[in-house]
Amino acid sequence: MFSRQLLHREWRALRRPGRLVAFALAAVAVIGLGFLPAFGVRSSCPGPCPVAPTAADGSTVADRFWFVHRDLGPEGSITVRLTDMTGTITYPPPDHDEIVSGLVPWAKTGIIVKDGTEQGSAYAAVMMTGEHGVRMQHDYTHDVAGGPGQATPESPRWLRLTRDGDDITGYESADGEQWDEIGTATLDGLPDTAQVGLFATSPGDLTLDPVGVGGSVETVRFTQASGVFDHVSLEGAADGAWRSESVGAMNQTDWEKDHQRSGSSETAGEITVSGTGDIGPLSDEGFNLLRLLLLGLPIGLIPLVVVAARWGARTTATESRRTFVARATVLAAASFSTVLVAVGAAVLGGQAILRSHEVPVPHLTLLTGTRVIVGLAVVTALCTVLTYCLGALLRRGWAAVLGGLLLTVIPYVVATNPFLPDEVDRWILRVTPAAAFAVQQTGVEYPQVVAHFAPSNGYFPLPAWVGLAVLCVYLVAVWWAAIRRVEARLDQS
Repeated sequence: MFSRQLLHREWRALRRPGRLVAFALAAVAVIGLGFLPAFGVRSSCPGPCPVAPTAADGSTVADRFWFVHRDLGPEGSITVRLTDMTGTITYPPPDHDEIVSGLVPWAKTGIIVKDGTEQGSAYAAVMMTGEHGVRMQHDYTHDVAGGPGQATPESPRWLRLTRDGDDITGYESADGEQWDEIGTATLDGLPDTAQVGLFATSPGDLTLDPVGVGGSVETVRFTQASGVFDHVSLEGAADGAWRSESVGAMNQTDWEKDHQRSGSSETAGEITVSGTGDIGPLSDEGFNLLRLLLLGLPIGLIPLVVVAARWGARTTATESRRTFVARATVLAAASFSTVLVAVGAAVLGGQAILRSHEVPVPHLTLLTGTRVIVGLAVVTALCTVLTYCLGALLRRGWAAVLGGLLLTVIPYVVATNPFLPDEVDRWILRVTPAAAFAVQQTGVEYPQVVAHFAPSNGYFPLPAWVGLAVLCVYLVAVWWAAIRRVEARLDQS
């Protein structure tokens, strides 16, 4: 389409001092504003801060609960009757100075088979939840619904887990006679001696506090859940006494110290287990870390938008279509290279700084990190070409700068900060080119996790490839209009 000489000529034109300064400012903004918060964050723990546990696949998980357990051989089962499930929620709105009885939706108590008591180890569990009935969950991300309802003294629920090698099957019953199978989980590599028993856990109570013009930020409060069990029977369990302990740290909050400690007790054949925490995926997967290290990205995009808009507006009537395409190619390559280096330095260097300050760095796989760094470089390159085409179309540098900012930088900044209602932010990130910034999302929305899955908390409404497609649609439309404008001016000349 164009010669090497033409590309070289446009590359020399791009290397004017003012434009080089703009690219340098972009890189400095991304790196500097990424390093700045990293230098400011330091460990507040007496020693190294604890890190979130990881599952066998390397993903970060939540694994904290109270566990009353015994050894279980390669084959066996546990059957219990759950006669009651209660809980406590501390300081919920509107009365922030009260402790109330209640269960959060995903409070859990039931029976579990687990590969030891180490956090992150494989497990399968059948449980009663606060508002989602009976569930069978395994290996943190898998969730199968059982029957609805609650366990009360008037309407107890029977739960059963059976083990056959690596296969764990869950059942439920209303009377202990007629059993309904919920599902089967295969825990590859489950040792001959696993741990089986009763558990209780309860994640924090999530409420949203209003800020801005309809925006919201989350507050999480301590909760605790308790399950009362009787008719506990084991088959295939080794001889020995029950052991009662927490998986993960517990009984460290002021509420637990001053009111009710998590743990277990037995009275008249009934075992009560109380615990706090959660067993499941962590929804952030390191995204909050990336948001911290990429604070300078929208600032760094501004000088690139200015350069692209002004260069596009200077397209003359004698320049051919080939010149237009060559200039756009050179601009895209320069923007891509600048942001690739800057984002890579901000992410990798910021992580190194945080580790040197003994701050836990969430797990981020090589594939995910590469996708974020390269993806943001691609998105930035496309945004600069879009603005360049706006300049050629509008022929006014200031108008193209404003248009580029209104299409890319401003929607991204507005939607990813808690200022507008969440649904408005989602629509902004569906219908504007800023949708393409979804390439940086690493968090996953899990239905069995209560979290603030909003753009202001790092969750984009569209998958990365769809968001990239939205940007490309805008780019193709403006590119076509700009090319037609260039060709029309050339014909007139």
